[in-house]
Amino acid sequence: MIEELRIRDLGVIVDSTVPLGPGFTAITGETGAGKTMVVSALGLLMGERSDAGAVRVGAAQARVHGIVRTVDPAVEEIVDELGGEVEDGELVLSRTVSAEGRSRAGVGGASAPVGSLSRLADRLFAVHGQSEQLRLKSAAAQRETLDRFGGEQLTQTLAEYRDSHRERQQLSARVHELTEARDDRAAEAARLREELDEIAAVDPQVGEEVELAGRIELLSNVEALHSASATAHEALASDSDEPLVRDAGGLVDEAVRELERVAAFDPRLASVLETLRGVSFQIADAATELAAYAGDLDDEGPGELARANDRLAALNGLFRLYGANSAAVIATAEASAVRLAELDGDGDLVDELAERLEAETARERELAARLTDQRTAAAAKLSELVSIELRQLALPDATFVVEVSPSPALGASGGDDVQLLLSPHPGAPPRPVAKSASGGELSRVMLALEVVVAAVDPVPTFVFDEVDAGVGGAAAIEIGRRLARLSHTSQVIVVTHLAQVAAFASNHLQVVKDSAGGFTESSCRRLEGDARLAEMARLLSGLSDSGSALEHAAELLALRDAA
Repeated sequence: MIEELRIRDLGVIVDSTVPLGPGFTAITGETGAGKTMVVSALGLLMGERSDAGAVRVGAAQARVHGIVRTVDPAVEEIVDELGGEVEDGELVLSRTVSAEGRSRAGVGGASAPVGSLSRLADRLFAVHGQSEQLRLKSAAAQRETLDRFGGEQLTQTLAEYRDSHRERQQLSARVHELTEARDDRAAEAARLREELDEIAAVDPQVGEEVELAGRIELLSNVEALHSASATAHEALASDSDEPLVRDAGGLVDEAVRELERVAAFDPRLASVLETLRGVSFQIADAATELAAYAGDLDDEGPGELARANDRLAALNGLFRLYGANSAAVIATAEASAVRLAELDGDGDLVDELAERLEAETARERELAARLTDQRTAAAAKLSELVSIELRQLALPDATFVVEVSPSPALGASGGDDVQLLLSPHPGAPPRPVAKSASGGELSRVMLALEVVVAAVDPVPTFVFDEVDAGVGGAAAIEIGRRLARLSHTSQVIVVTHLAQVAAFASNHLQVVKDSAGGFTESSCRRLEGDARLAEMARLLSGLSDSGSALEHAAELLALRDAA
């Protein structure tokens, strides 16, 4: 239930608080006063698309603030998910629309996406106006109305059917893809085999190209390396028999011998002697390593260099086709192997998918048949109940018929076409509501439908924007009575231009226009006593002080009291 609505800078409304509360609220006012802005404000709180043109001229933004009473656990769950809070059953919703068109929303004290208001609105409100009447003429909307009335069992069957329908479509598309693309997939498999054979022939190893580059660098300079290592070895430990040739090892050894001869005379030489002995060992080790290194170089001939260059060339050939380095080529081979296994298994996969498709098609048809049975039963009951409602809305001879017929093919909502038909009087064949009902009749059909469906699928708050369009006299009185009865179980908010409807409201609000100072501004006030009589007289005759209109207004109010 919407307890209170505050509107600022929306259309002609500068700043107005609309007290709503439980029961039946009627909103009236002169043409152009801004009655529709109240419905627009509610629409903004329900997440409807904003229009920067609705922001009052000269204002930076329009703001709507609503206090909603709710004990719905699903609503509390959504609010909690958005980071907001429902305090003692009170939920605060807000919406701002800037003059540039930017829109923001608030839910339970927290900023929230504007779309979240729509999620909440599905649980809190139902808005009906001229656009809803037009929507009711569409085949999809008529089927949705029947499905709502069908209750939880039909809703569950529809959900199962849609799951099955979606699964059957996906399986059918997959089988079609595999069958139609068989030649292309065979060619792809042949290409992948060729690629894998080419990569396997080279058999790259991770990081191998880096090692080869270093190896080639070494082999390309083997002569210089051999010469340098031989010269260094000769300098450290010469193999020459010439007495005049002196190498580093021999010189150090001579120094050691000389110091050993006199070291006993001066202890300070001990540390120097020890150092020289270490140097002698290191020179010997270095000479040994150089000799081994030179021996290894002797084994590295031109054939080894050629083999390394050939290997690197083979790797580079793979890199140009399958990846920037050996790791990338190996990853490509692994992915190609997985894809090839999938392609090689196409035959078995098609058979498996075909079996699943056959089973899912049978399940889809079974669920569609069950859905048809449930819709047919619901249609008969809905036809009867709406016809009873229409008799209470001054259409005593009208018969409402919900027709369920087979559609050409199974679709997302089953295999049924649903039409709402109306026979306005006995003997007249039922015809589509869109063609047979006048504006006033369509308004009453919509109201009757909503009342009946609401008994199965309750809505906390109904908002009707001129549900009485095209209606007058006794029919308007019956609409007022029915709205009053509906308000016993739901909050009802009605924008009306008929005193016969407003008379049955428990809360009468008037949108007042003020054009003083050259600017039109509107506000909202609650009417009671003489002020309400005067407004109803204006609705009846255009004159708020007409004696006969005031008498008629009092009679209408008496009808409400007697109801």
